[in-house]
Amino acid sequence: MIREPQILACSGVLYPPEGFAHVGVQIWQARQLAGVPRPRMCLVPTATGDAREQIDGWYRLAATFGDAELSHLQLFTQPNVPDVRAHLLSQDVLFVSGGSVVNLLAVWRAHRLDEIMRECWEAGVVLAGQSAGSLCWHVGGVTDSFGDALDPVHDCLGFLPFSNGVHDDLGDQPRRDTYRRLVGGGTLPPGYASEDGVALHYVGTRFHEALSVLPGRNAWFVEPDGDGASRETAIPARLWVPRAG
Repeated sequence: MIREPQILACSGVLYPPEGFAHVGVQIWQARQLAGVPRPRMCLVPTATGDAREQIDGWYRLAATFGDAELSHLQLFTQPNVPDVRAHLLSQDVLFVSGGSVVNLLAVWRAHRLDEIMRECWEAGVVLAGQSAGSLCWHVGGVTDSFGDALDPVHDCLGFLPFSNGVHDDLGDQPRRDTYRRLVGGGTLPPGYASEDGVALHYVGTRFHEALSVLPGRNAWFVEPDGDGASRETAIPARLWVPRAG
């Protein structure tokens, strides 16, 4: 049975608070959205250049949330599975790591993963990921892929007709102001931003709700407000973590 297309676009927790107990829980959230008892879950760590540390961490963390058939798709120096399309379409969840969204998009397009990911999404495979793995599904967003300065990226996959801001926390996080300036000035279209620990859950191309692994966090809808300014609307995130015990 074909399931509704779903995307879980996450901001990971860059600076975990003292006593933080929910490392990897966004993997659990994506697993829950799949709605099957033993999901097939594949990590796609292209944005890190298929870093071994990222892959090893995936197997360690994902295994803590219950029985699942775990795998990863490695593209450097060549795919580690004989048929990339068949492998990805056979999954219940694809989880895309953070890293460089610009490099991710270039490599995916070279391997036709942009087309394959759309097939997977339309077939009901849950698409999920953090940071670069959040930005990639949208029209565009803010990236540090080119250097320490923050730049707009316009040519993401565009499955979702919105821009995206990640790590959108108050305080010293420069991405927050940059994202609002780019939306207000029309460089980026209106879209959704997520504070650290918050995931944006989309069903089809419709924003459904914000989910968090930390209490008291928000997502934000950001849109132009005339003369280069932007207007933001807070969306309180629902705390969704495994029950203790």
